Amino acid sequence: MITRLIDEDLFESVHPPRLNGGRCSGCATVVFPRQDSCPKCSDGAMSAHVLPVSGRVWSWTLQAFPPKPPYRPPTGGYQPYHVGYVDLGEVLVEARLEVHRTEIRIGLPVRLTTVPAYQDEDGTEVLTFAFCPAPEEDR
Repeated sequence: MITRLIDEDLFESVHPPRLNGGRCSGCATVVFPRQDSCPKCSDGAMSAHVLPVSGRVWSWTLQAFPPKPPYRPPTGGYQPYHVGYVDLGEVLVEARLEVHRTEIRIGLPVRLTTVPAYQDEDGTEVLTFAFCPAPEEDR
């Protein structure tokens, strides 16, 4: 099956997955996704900054209804999923959480992964980033 990323600018690499954020040269603020100017000081230049792959669930909720457009449901239709903020130490990242309801909790150690977002008309599977429970040895 052919795959592509939902937005290549979000990723520094895919195998293994690494997110590409930005760091301000003036105040060292880290952001995700990367942007052209610093939201804190608006002074320094923003340079690429690869984010950590592991963190902890900072907050979460259940996305119980389909998001507004331009959301595209996956093959098979919409299914509720968890979404939240992951604390990567230097930045909070909003992300899909591939965690079973009985396991999800604030403080849960998680690790970056990729998951199918939807399928293009030509059958190409479009991948996005998400976080899943960290392996026991990483906790």
